Amino acid sequence: MTVVLEPVESTVDKVWYTRCPVPTASGLALNLGWLADEFGAAGLDVGVLQDAGPELARHHYDHQLLGLFREGGNVPALAAKAEGAETRLIGLTWIDEWQSILVRADSPITDAAGLAGATVAIPGWGPTRGQSFPRAMAVHGIHGALALAGLTLDDVRPVTVPSLSTEIGRNRAGSGLWPGLPEVADGVIDAVYVKGAKQAEDAARLGLRVAVDLDEHPDRKYRVNNGTPRPITVHERLLAERPELVVRFLVQTLRAADWAAAHLDELRAVLARETRSGVDGVVKAYRSGFHRTLHPTLDADRLDLLDRQQRFLALHGFLAADVDVYAWAAPEILEAAQREVAK
Repeated sequence: MTVVLEPVESTVDKVWYTRCPVPTASGLALNLGWLADEFGAAGLDVGVLQDAGPELARHHYDHQLLGLFREGGNVPALAAKAEGAETRLIGLTWIDEWQSILVRADSPITDAAGLAGATVAIPGWGPTRGQSFPRAMAVHGIHGALALAGLTLDDVRPVTVPSLSTEIGRNRAGSGLWPGLPEVADGVIDAVYVKGAKQAEDAARLGLRVAVDLDEHPDRKYRVNNGTPRPITVHERLLAERPELVVRFLVQTLRAADWAAAHLDELRAVLARETRSGVDGVVKAYRSGFHRTLHPTLDADRLDLLDRQQRFLALHGFLAADVDVYAWAAPEILEAAQREVAK
């Protein structure tokens, strides 16, 4: 594909953006005002689904909104693609985010092997496959922890718990406790998979401890999940009609990743707002120089890890069909943005 960097005739009259409450360079570019400046120079407003009503916010999951950029969990992105959403994959990021198996402080479970025979929290199915991402995260997270000890999902006893709210928009998801945390704190269930800054804070407040820290294992295959790797997708028509806008979006995303590498304290303050936690939770959840690793790529390693995720999701009923992630990717757009930044 030849990347045209000048505007062409198009039906796109507004750019939309959506993200999950996690560290993203595109979210940072939004917070810094760079996306508004970039698209404003092209005469386009930037709408944010998190500030929209439910009639638009639902497109966070189905990606049926022309002009939409999305950086967020791969379960909704893959589920939408498997169901025919007209999207292209323009980047992948990998940020370790405190993926852990939590237990009560007095639990005898101290490692992955100790999970054998334990009851584990599994959120119920959501209204759609894409909105069932809390269940998908739990299943894959527990699967990864068990694999460390040579165990499988057959070696634990799943207990269904209420799922997260998946509403996006003015009534944003994520204000309550992670599914299964109250049950583990009350001693009703033995263990729960969690990830992220808010969960790190809630775990400390509830007196829970980490039995398995998935981030500690050097092999990333055990940490493949909804956010690892995390895709950046765009509506296919926006890419076809206005490829220069997609390049501009990625240029600002790459610039924001560069900025983050040199501004850790300021980044943490932004992430505290993005993740709806405190700075202490951000410090605990995002470690090991994460602020230098926000750059999206489409290298073979990340695509292979995303393919590993889609195969797992398809196997466990979270996708309507397999997704060819290699054909889904549009690396030439990211390469064009990288050349622009290099200038």
